[in-house]
Amino acid sequence: MGTLLIRDAVIVTMNEQDEIIRGDVLIEGNKIAKIGSDLAATADRIIEAGGRVLLPGFVQTHIHLCQTLFRGRADDLELIDWLRERVWPLEAAHNEESVYYSALLGIGELIRSGTTTILDMETVHHTEAAFQAIAEGGIRALSGKVMMDHGSEVPPALQENTQQSLKESVELLEKWHGAEGGRIEYAFCPRFVVSCTEELLMGVRDLSRQYGVKVHTHASENRGEIAIVEAERGMRNVVYLDHIGLASPDLILAHSIWLNDEEKRIIRERGVKVTHCPGSNLKLASGIAEIPELMSLGVPVGIGADGAPCNNNLDMFQEMRLTAYIQKVKHGPTVMNARTVLRMATMGGARVLGMEDRIGSVEAGKLADLQLLDLEDYHVYPSYDADWYSRIVYAATRGDVDTVIIDGRVVMEGGNIRTIERSSVLKGADRSLKQLLERI
Repeated sequence: MGTLLIRDAVIVTMNEQDEIIRGDVLIEGNKIAKIGSDLAATADRIIEAGGRVLLPGFVQTHIHLCQTLFRGRADDLELIDWLRERVWPLEAAHNEESVYYSALLGIGELIRSGTTTILDMETVHHTEAAFQAIAEGGIRALSGKVMMDHGSEVPPALQENTQQSLKESVELLEKWHGAEGGRIEYAFCPRFVVSCTEELLMGVRDLSRQYGVKVHTHASENRGEIAIVEAERGMRNVVYLDHIGLASPDLILAHSIWLNDEEKRIIRERGVKVTHCPGSNLKLASGIAEIPELMSLGVPVGIGADGAPCNNNLDMFQEMRLTAYIQKVKHGPTVMNARTVLRMATMGGARVLGMEDRIGSVEAGKLADLQLLDLEDYHVYPSYDADWYSRIVYAATRGDVDTVIIDGRVVMEGGNIRTIERSSVLKGADRSLKQLLERI
């Protein structure tokens, strides 16, 4: 892959010391080789940063690429109605082409706004098409097919046979886990307890241990969801997941808004990870997760935009601001400061995915997943004596992302994505959505 030198950047490292330095970064192959001042190196390529801000790429810990095509088609509903009336019928009408363009559309948006790694949950069928889009688009992804073998008002096309669901998941894992030089990894993704039998969930438990991969599911997002679980399983979400042996350091829970003290204890003691989706939680009126309390307990927490139908964009800059603002209303202005939130969006997300030794900070030896921000504009000035964390979290926007590097490869420069042909994807998205709606 050669060598790349990024010269004269303000480097917001997000390392343990939270160092901010002015200097150069040398990339060899797909890794950061050196960080320093006036690096004497003969590089195949030099990017003159000219004082622009270099920081780790964002790590989004809950995304649904398969839903990007449904942006604006499920507004103003609460979770269960949102699923049953809109999202499930739409997902049931997917084919390979629509999943492919939905994923590419989402990947383009994510890269354009500085996200370099995602934890992605697909739909029941055609997951191969999403993995193909991930491979082509160049983003780093931990992804898996959704698993659903239970539940009322589920379209027939989304109702799976338990053993077939497990079999298809394993087949995808064996083909895609570790693909693209390790840039793509697999996770088992049972949708949530409401749509999964105990047999399926216990099968996921055993297979995740056998293959050593993560399990990603929704939990305690909505009080109606919790009521269904309690009625069917006789206990609350997290208690039930612990009861069947799924609560472990390999379990990543999306949302976790409505937790009682026992569930918080289980999450902490079992090493379960949590992903916070403030934009989605607000728009679906699901609630506000107790993120400061979870973090005070030592629970690793990342941030994710969720899907386009429950958020309408996949922009980490918006999610960072919401992460800070909604907690300040509840707990006061000093909680969730800019540095804390930026750490959640980078190293925090890496820790949730178990990738903290590879990504999440600008350090020698780590993978070169980076973004370069151009903060020379009205909305982020004055710059004199400014707090860099404040400028990034409270003032910057996705329009300030100039360059994105993933796995040592420049995938976007000057705002232009090199791995995706925009006009082709936009046309393909419209065409495949039109055909999908005709199938419903």
